[in-house]
Amino acid sequence: MTNAKDNIEMVLKSAEGFRRGGKLNARELGEILDIAERDGVIDQDEIRVLRNIISRIDPLEIDNAMRHKMTEILEKISNQTQG
Repeated sequence: MTNAKDNIEMVLKSAEGFRRGGKLNARELGEILDIAERDGVIDQDEIRVLRNIISRIDPLEIDNAMRHKMTEILEKISNQTQG
C-alpha cells in the first residue's frame, strides 16, 4: 500500500536541495528515491514527482554521480510502468 504523504515528503526533500544553492546532488536524489521505495512500490504519483525533480536538474550541473543516480531512477521508473 502506498502512502500519499510520501509524495509530499519527496517534494519537500527536493525543495531543500534546490533551495540551497539551486542544485540537488546525487545523495539527495538518492534519499528522495529511498522515500519512494520504502513501501516496496514506486506508485504513479511518486513516478510523476521523480520525473518532475529530474526535469528541474540543470544539465550543466550533472556530474558522474548524478548521472548514475538519474539512470538508476529512470530504470526503476521504467520497470514500474512496464510491470
